[in-house]
Amino acid sequence: MRASETSVATAAPRITYVVRVDRRTGKLVRTPVVAGNPTPKAAPSSNTAPPSPQISALVEQASKTHNVDPLLVNSVIQVESNYNQYAVSPAGAQGLMQLMPGTAKMLGVSNIFDAKENIEAGVRYLKSLQDQFKDDRLALAAYNAGPNAVEKYKWVPPYQETQNYVREVGRRYEEARQNQKPEPKKEVKPPAPEPPMAAVTEPLEGKHPKLEQYVDSDGKLFLRTSE
Repeated sequence: MRASETSVATAAPRITYVVRVDRRTGKLVRTPVVAGNPTPKAAPSSNTAPPSPQISALVEQASKTHNVDPLLVNSVIQVESNYNQYAVSPAGAQGLMQLMPGTAKMLGVSNIFDAKENIEAGVRYLKSLQDQFKDDRLALAAYNAGPNAVEKYKWVPPYQETQNYVREVGRRYEEARQNQKPEPKKEVKPPAPEPPMAAVTEPLEGKHPKLEQYVDSDGKLFLRTSE
């Protein structure tokens, strides 16, 4: 299944790597740094700018293909990258939906900074987590911390970053849903009854035949018209 044919700039940027210590695991990890964007991904602003028409089209198509609410997908992208196509996190997550290189490879992504590939794979991965955990909160927690962490704790893992992530995405998702609610229908008043027809004041005599009554020899009543 293919996402929308709409494309956004797809040329992969030049990447260098630095080695950092993962504070959670204590292990050394290689972190990619995009040329021209050396600063790791910062927390998105609360005043997120709307996505470009191209990104919106990609989100809509991928969401429709994988049966995921596009409002949820946009909320994830806002928190993950704030619509920065070349965002890179300190842990090495990359692109609009902040895919880890291993996850991107598993999902068949060839260019992780290509908006179309990144969104399609990210939405497909999010859908698989929804199907696995049957709860959007747990799916989001697994998207952030990994499904193994959710399986281990049987709930949102007790990681401050993950708990903040689930809370923030949920807040934005709820706001988006509230903003999309249709306006209440205006009460339509029934039309006022038509005024009664004016009484006919002209005499009917001369306009219609007259009715006359007569009784026959057997005493029966009959009506007849006369000119």
